[in-house]
Amino acid sequence: MSPPPDAMPAASPGAPSASLSEGPLPALRARIAGGAIAADPAQELAAEKLQDLWRRTRGYDPKVDPPETGGFLGRFFRRKPVDEAPNGAPLGLYLVGEVGRGKSMLMDLFFASADVARKKRLHFHQFMQQAHRRIHEWKKQHGDTTDPIPPLADSIVAEAALLCFDEFQVHDIADAMILGRLFEALFARGVVIVATSNTAPDDLFRGKPGRDAFLPFIQLIKKRIEVLHLEAARDYRRERIRGLPTWHVPPDGRAERAMDAAFAELTGDTPAKPTRLTLLGRAVEVPQAARGVARFEFDEICGRPLGPADYLAVATHFHTVVLDGIPRLGPENFDKARRFITLIDALYEHRCKLVASAEDYPDRLYERGENAAMFERTASRLVEMQSQDYLALPHLT
Repeated sequence: MSPPPDAMPAASPGAPSASLSEGPLPALRARIAGGAIAADPAQELAAEKLQDLWRRTRGYDPKVDPPETGGFLGRFFRRKPVDEAPNGAPLGLYLVGEVGRGKSMLMDLFFASADVARKKRLHFHQFMQQAHRRIHEWKKQHGDTTDPIPPLADSIVAEAALLCFDEFQVHDIADAMILGRLFEALFARGVVIVATSNTAPDDLFRGKPGRDAFLPFIQLIKKRIEVLHLEAARDYRRERIRGLPTWHVPPDGRAERAMDAAFAELTGDTPAKPTRLTLLGRAVEVPQAARGVARFEFDEICGRPLGPADYLAVATHFHTVVLDGIPRLGPENFDKARRFITLIDALYEHRCKLVASAEDYPDRLYERGENAAMFERTASRLVEMQSQDYLALPHLT
């Protein structure tokens, strides 16, 4: 019995239907010709690499074996090592570069055009959450006497022979502990992986305790996935937000429409989905998330008993937060005000961008009560976070 199949959502990339049937490179050129984006040599090179992979994966459909029940020796003799990946599995592609260089857009064009019957595109953090949940369910059913990794890999390949990961990053020791064996099992089953990341493989998990045990995974990635550094000259993500108003007063219908438009612009009209950040047994629910942008109502993030670690998780996992309906603050809602201060500290320290609607401007949000003085630094930071200099800063993960 394999672990329970979670739905791994495939995001709609919003690419033009014209040219998609011909692959990501013609689709990119169609966008350039239509004036949707500017030509960029680095993006063109990446699209050429993706076009080659598109050709090599057309109709790709590796055989899915039934779940294994023969124990360790049965699995050992039935599976080929990674160097002999079955079904002629092509090498994947790992696009690495600074934020806002168009990595996700390029991968979306590839994903939308890929002629692969079983394919999934999702944020890497979401993939790891699902993997941990499946492992937990497996152990509940079978205890610790059987290895959950082979059935987990079987269940994943049954859903997707092509996996596209956005924002590949490893911060959690729990992720690091299972990644090597899980990816080895996926590669042995013929899974092709395409990923975007701000971090080169050699720098993954750098400086973390236990990294020596993680190094074989890095070598595995470099063996089975081609690495391409995207050296695009422009930061398109920051250009988008630098052209947007980021503070809307009051939070009325006009502001709501502006916030909706900002969220759509920042996510490239990618459909948003709820997600969950899990840390140390706690969960932070994110009502809407897409392409590194999270959206909350004020009470959804400041009206719940969240702490600094929770807000740190938000600040590191998302480059932008869209926050609706910040009220006036005072002694009557001091707990919410305190959490809001902690949230803004986390966003500011990690250069996370903020688009907000509020009852008033930052320096007038908390004017009365004995704790108004402590809000002065927060108000100052909120003003600075609207500046072009701040919006030009890179996000710190």
